[in-house]
Amino acid sequence: MKLYIPVASGVEASVKRQLRQLGYGDCPALSGRICLEGGWQDVARLNVCLRAGERVLIGVGEFPSPDFDALFEGVSALPWEEFLSPHSRILMDGKCVKSNLMAVKATGGVVKKAIAERLMKKFGVRTLDERGERTVVGVYLCENTAYLTLDTSGDGLHKRGYRVRTYDAPLRETTAAAMIESSFFRGGKPFADLFCGSGTLPVEAALYMRNIAPGIARQFDFTRWKCTPPGVLRAAREEARDLENREPLPPLFASDISEKAIGIARFHAARAGVEGDIVFQTQDMRRFRSPESFGVILSNPPYGERMGDADLMGLYRDFGKVFRSLRDWSCYFLSAYEGAERAFGGRADKKRHLWNARLACTLYAYFGKSPCKK
Repeated sequence: MKLYIPVASGVEASVKRQLRQLGYGDCPALSGRICLEGGWQDVARLNVCLRAGERVLIGVGEFPSPDFDALFEGVSALPWEEFLSPHSRILMDGKCVKSNLMAVKATGGVVKKAIAERLMKKFGVRTLDERGERTVVGVYLCENTAYLTLDTSGDGLHKRGYRVRTYDAPLRETTAAAMIESSFFRGGKPFADLFCGSGTLPVEAALYMRNIAPGIARQFDFTRWKCTPPGVLRAAREEARDLENREPLPPLFASDISEKAIGIARFHAARAGVEGDIVFQTQDMRRFRSPESFGVILSNPPYGERMGDADLMGLYRDFGKVFRSLRDWSCYFLSAYEGAERAFGGRADKKRHLWNARLACTLYAYFGKSPCKK
């Protein structure tokens, strides 16, 4: 089967590195999706193990679609009965880019009608009751070509299951995982998040260091489909558990000025099974000190409208002073504040534009010395 992994803008390289680590080689990226070939066991492995990908989609077919007639005929010709049943609860998801057909709702209606007519004909029924398993059908129209997919994940892969309490401006789990994967943070290095909020970055860092698959405890839509071979999810979970790192980790440090935030972060770490790997502390970031060298700061500092520009500038200026007081540390922080780099002090060694939910942000990277360099 052809598989697609939608990715947020700016994290394509991180997801491609994860795929190489999982043994899939160099997979091409096209229009915000990474493409690869695989079977049902790969569907299960990717859903369980991917840290920064948003979903796992099965490609049902693609064809030229300059108008609604061509769209209807193309959808009608695809083998929907291989995946769906007369009881499937079909939901539509769509996107149109640079195509003659730009009305997403109308496009979805045409696609669903074509699927329904084919299923009724193939199964010899007059109606589809849609009381069964959920199946999200995606139609992506790009430059008059239609791409039809089935969403195997259901809820987005950022929903690991551990984050159930809310706090201000939460960082998306997949974005946090991409930040960690693209940083210098590796085994044995000190880690600090000085604005930990609800704990997403330190929890994702602990899951990464323990090699705990982020989707190992959650459910996916594809397991409820009649076409899915039995046991594929169980096999993927067993494989993932065999690869977990059970050795002691150096402490990961996480702090926030809010006592409420620290309580929520601790709760989420416990739900994720990594509370013992993280040292939580209620503390203003200006008080952070460490005798260790070659550590890594990974943070998502405030940049909301509730803080005035002068307050934000002072916060980032002091954040930069704390970083420069540490011996050979590196720092990565995500921010939508336009004056972040100037206030932090010094030009970033690397910048990457990312989306956190629907907010355009920049990931700033300041590199320390490598332990291997004299």
